[in-house]
Amino acid sequence: MAPGVTVDHDLDALVHAADLDGLVRMIDARSTLRDWEGVLRVRDRARAAVATGRQLWPAATLAEYRVALHGPAPLVAAVLDESDGLSGRFTIGPLTEVAAQGHTWAELAPHLPAGPRASIVAHERALRGEPVDASALPAVFDIPARLGAWEPSYPLATYRDDGAEFPTPDLSTSWIVTDTASAPRPAPLEDTDDVRLAVEQLVEPWTTASNGQVDVVAVESTVDAAMGALGVGRARVGSITPATAIAWLAWAGASGGAHGRRRGAAAGRFGAWWVLAALGDLLDDWPVEPDALGDLAGELRWYRWDAFEPAVGWSLRIAVEDPVDGLAWAIAATDAV
Repeated sequence: MAPGVTVDHDLDALVHAADLDGLVRMIDARSTLRDWEGVLRVRDRARAAVATGRQLWPAATLAEYRVALHGPAPLVAAVLDESDGLSGRFTIGPLTEVAAQGHTWAELAPHLPAGPRASIVAHERALRGEPVDASALPAVFDIPARLGAWEPSYPLATYRDDGAEFPTPDLSTSWIVTDTASAPRPAPLEDTDDVRLAVEQLVEPWTTASNGQVDVVAVESTVDAAMGALGVGRARVGSITPATAIAWLAWAGASGGAHGRRRGAAAGRFGAWWVLAALGDLLDDWPVEPDALGDLAGELRWYRWDAFEPAVGWSLRIAVEDPVDGLAWAIAATDAV
């Protein structure tokens, strides 16, 4: 056998015995040897065994995750296969995002069919600073892969062999306490379905696969009045930059919350753009010119806020003020651990 290649005489026995611990040790050993074809064989045998009643999904999932994270480009393309509908179903993050961490688009592109997953990988690589031409790929997100000058440095996941980190954006800790109960109480605007739906779609995993809640209120007034209309009697508010607000929206859109499925940074970026377009009443003009969205983001005033709750779980509490049209929104999306 060539160096770094393992034989499979123990693999069938481990699968037959449904020895999950043994399969995990085998994946670890083959990963150490960089025998990625051997790791992929563990994935294939463990997945096939599920049809016989052996619950070996964790082994199959770990194997394809390791290949996506560290394997050579042709095998990464194999675990990004779109034809079976199974790859990446239970991994800690979407394999498109996992693969994009350690592989360039130039390496992966020759091996990936020009389908939706290739498009997502291209967007993930663009978020990591690689110049990518995605014009020949399906328009999964209907936004350019190349980042605009007005966009932030988006928070990106860091995947490891045994886990991952999903950092939040740096948020202002400079607060002003406001008594929203004493602010004018205009009636909430009724024609806010676009913004509400955009925010609900942004954090959909928080509410559909977890215990999250979303509330959005718009008023023809200030952010204090918007928070009051949301039912907040006393709050603290901190001004944030448009870039920070967009990064925070994108973080929420990428996240799966406490129990939902993570969607990845590229999906989060699209969700942030969609919310921004909804705030500017631009959805009927979608796809929107990127610089027009950047101008809109700069015209709005952005705030983070809370009602003195403890920082537990996942939260997106943003208030937005449009000084030109005299409108304000208060957004509250949360998901507990």
